[in-house]
Amino acid sequence: MTPVRSHSRGFTLLETVIAIGVLAVLLSAFLGVFGPATTGIRRAISTQEADRLTSALISELSTRREGTQTTDYTSGFDKGFNWIKDASDSGKTLFVYQYRANPSASLRSDGSMEPYTSTNGVAGKDFIVQPMVRQRSDSLLAADLAVLEGRVFAVKPTQLVFNNGSLKPGTAGTIIDPETESEVSSSASYKGSVIAFSAEFFNVPSNAPAFLKTGGAFDLSKLKNPLFSRNLAVNR
Repeated sequence: MTPVRSHSRGFTLLETVIAIGVLAVLLSAFLGVFGPATTGIRRAISTQEADRLTSALISELSTRREGTQTTDYTSGFDKGFNWIKDASDSGKTLFVYQYRANPSASLRSDGSMEPYTSTNGVAGKDFIVQPMVRQRSDSLLAADLAVLEGRVFAVKPTQLVFNNGSLKPGTAGTIIDPETESEVSSSASYKGSVIAFSAEFFNVPSNAPAFLKTGGAFDLSKLKNPLFSRNLAVNR
């Protein structure tokens, strides 16, 4: 009896190419549907994280810390005035973030808590997550970034001025007195009791201290699309 032979054949090159093409179309459709949703989720998470730091920004802008700030600024309002006016200066960019702080250690020269540098520890017991706002030139910035919790955001504050009956962002780096409607260079010359400003929060592309420090590659002017913005105010 002649044995029955079974014939098996693989995929031809044409069939393989067609299968790959169909898969590519399906993947493109998948990314087209879910890609924007994923980006939106990431953006929402980032916004929520930054939004929690808005109150820290307001508090820091009106708080004259110990050390050099007591001689650099005449009051908390004077500090807020200068930080808003100087924020467009590359060396005085404002960074807002959270770091692991050691509540058991002595306070630093500016009254802030020392970083918690151990790789072990329990949040709320050994360390606390502390919000902080510092200028780029602050000598304590690098130590905070070494124990960073979450992201770093750059903040660009711009005074809100009246324009056609409504408050609108003025010129970054300029403070206009609301009574005289002229530019002033010091808080002593500012007659108003409130400085209203728009704070734009930008997601920083790298948290590396070498990137963010003065002289590093970070450049706020290259960040065109803020993650979000808030209209805030500093009170005298």
